[in-house]
Amino acid sequence: MTENRAAAFHVGLSYVRPDPAGPWGTFLEQVERVTPHLGELADLAETLRRPKRILVVDVPIEMDDGSIGHFEGFRVQHNLSRGPGKGGVRFHPGVTLEEVMALAGWMTIKNAAVNLPFGGAKGGVRLDPKKLSKKEIERITRRYTSEIGPIIGPQQDIPAPDVNTDAQIMAWMMDTYAMNTGLASTGVVTGKPVNLGGSLGRAAATGRGVFVIGRDALRRLDMNLEGARIAIQGFGNVGACAAALFAEAGAKIVAVQDSRGAVANAAGLAVADLLDHLRGGAGVAGFPQAETIDRDAFWDVACDVLIPAALEGQLTAARAERITARLVLEGANGPTLPEADDILAGRGIIVVPDVICNAGGVTVSYFEWVQDFASYFWTEDEINDRLAEILRGALRHIWETAERRNVSLRTAAFIVACDRVLTAHKERGLYP
Repeated sequence: MTENRAAAFHVGLSYVRPDPAGPWGTFLEQVERVTPHLGELADLAETLRRPKRILVVDVPIEMDDGSIGHFEGFRVQHNLSRGPGKGGVRFHPGVTLEEVMALAGWMTIKNAAVNLPFGGAKGGVRLDPKKLSKKEIERITRRYTSEIGPIIGPQQDIPAPDVNTDAQIMAWMMDTYAMNTGLASTGVVTGKPVNLGGSLGRAAATGRGVFVIGRDALRRLDMNLEGARIAIQGFGNVGACAAALFAEAGAKIVAVQDSRGAVANAAGLAVADLLDHLRGGAGVAGFPQAETIDRDAFWDVACDVLIPAALEGQLTAARAERITARLVLEGANGPTLPEADDILAGRGIIVVPDVICNAGGVTVSYFEWVQDFASYFWTEDEINDRLAEILRGALRHIWETAERRNVSLRTAAFIVACDRVLTAHKERGLYP
């Protein structure tokens, strides 16, 4: 097939209609922007625009009242050229196929950017956990695991926690897989309870990674960590852990936004007290040691560092014009839209992209996977030291690439990752 004839087949996918501002549209735009920098590998970039495998499943369960509920479930394997699929599972009412496709694509890039031996995958179930009982969530988890069972496994595709999923969800997934296969495969998921083969340090790994990357980025920009004003959007596991570590290092958390409200305190929030406030079931709004502000006003708070750690698509072009930070650390996946990237670059604001900034979670998941295979477990200090070593090395390589190519850190991260993915793809060849 000649190049021109092949080009005729490079048309959009028939089963999605990506919104340019949506997650899959954002991912496609990011691939488009990096393609001119890939040299001869650019001819293979089409493979990045096409997920390798998509499984859409019905998840029927018996509800607590005896009725039958049906939920949409997805597992997407974007690219497996460098190893088994790796990526989380989220439970959220906004889960869609296009979102999971994009998240799987970002996992491909993330694993390659950090040089982990994984491909990219992601999963999700469209549900609102606040409206379901614990037993209903367990039944959904087990049925979903059974439905995607044919394509997951310790050397096929390894799920992990994501939005609204945790170690307990992973324990149910591991147990269901074991019951269905008759194999005690602890490595089928990561982010499990430590008693079931989970790794020390995994729960805090993503937030710790944001801190490790942020600390190095501040140093490279000649900005002081001590006294740095930090605003955090999203205060779940990632945002809360990052906040605690930055505060412990002497930074000031001046604003926090969650799904229910926002608070600010120019003198710095007492993170431990805020976490105690949240344990009572409240949102950040109403925290007595801070001013409750409008959620939209969060984007105007004076700060040095902004950490978007919620969902994708939060940093829009309009918000990019408003923020005061000099440095953006992407704790969430895909929080910055491409137009916002351009505006931030024009304003001289440095963005450390998600594919390196929040890679702490998958890095320690890799450690957990290795430990499960070896049946030999490391101390938490060993894990944290190895995490910092890998992330700092990855950031150094990406930062140097950005300076050498005169591109943004995001483009540099995609250059590094796509080179690794497409080189592996080329070396493996096509079967048959």
